[in-house]
Amino acid sequence: MFVPFLVVALIFAFTSLKNTTKITRPHIDYLSIIESAIGFASLVASVSLASDLGLTSPLVIGLFVLAIVVLVFYVHRQLNLKNPVLNLKIFSITQFRTGALLVMVDFEIILSTMYLLPQFIQKGLSLAVALTGIIMLPGGLINAITSALAGRIYDSQDAKRPAVLGFIIAFIGALMLALATPSAPVWYIILSQIILMIGCPLTMSPSQTYALNATQSPASADGSTIMNTLQQIVGAVATAIATILLAMGQGMSKKGGGARCVLLTVLTTASTLILIVIGFSLSLTIKEDGNN
Repeated sequence: MFVPFLVVALIFAFTSLKNTTKITRPHIDYLSIIESAIGFASLVASVSLASDLGLTSPLVIGLFVLAIVVLVFYVHRQLNLKNPVLNLKIFSITQFRTGALLVMVDFEIILSTMYLLPQFIQKGLSLAVALTGIIMLPGGLINAITSALAGRIYDSQDAKRPAVLGFIIAFIGALMLALATPSAPVWYIILSQIILMIGCPLTMSPSQTYALNATQSPASADGSTIMNTLQQIVGAVATAIATILLAMGQGMSKKGGGARCVLLTVLTTASTLILIVIGFSLSLTIKEDGNN
């Protein structure tokens, strides 16, 4: 179903997307690409397999150690190359580092919640799959609307206020989900998600803009590339961690059905609440004037 949208986007990319920067055609370091592929793939694979094989599995531990070793060499190489694949030196900029971390934390909150919520609706509330999509639709629409408004808020309020407010609102939504029971009405679940989907995008857009505004061209392109790369990795890792927590909760619960799903929801949502607290603490370090 996504193919027609992708085709339309591809047509617009060819016909309407104009290049606004000078094309430099730098040398491609193939060793960096190989290290990147092995390191990040091993990291994601180790976390993903942990949900099935356990954290003490030799394969999981081996892949994780391999990922750390290779990524150490990869980071060292990027910091010393004249034309790195990822210019990691921009992490020395306080504003970029803070904004990037906020984006990653916020992205993990969104993905882990969106992974958990359908399972709770189907297994905890015993509702049909088709109805699950309808229940989650309002939250998705609110997410899109809030994301559009967040940019305007940033223009008038800087990044700190919307980021701090966003995490406070997200905490309320996540806490409501953590307190949900198998007898919770559908409107309660919808309201919880809507509140969460107001808070998360309210933080996301200002934080991303705050980070990229700290870089100057051509470093701005590096900043955008780094955040896109990290989002892909965080997306995979967040889903894997949520799966691990669900498996842990399942092992801890002696009950089945909705009661077990509630325990899984509480356990996983607890990790989300911790992430929100971390994100809130980071948002307090944002400098409203945008200086480093």
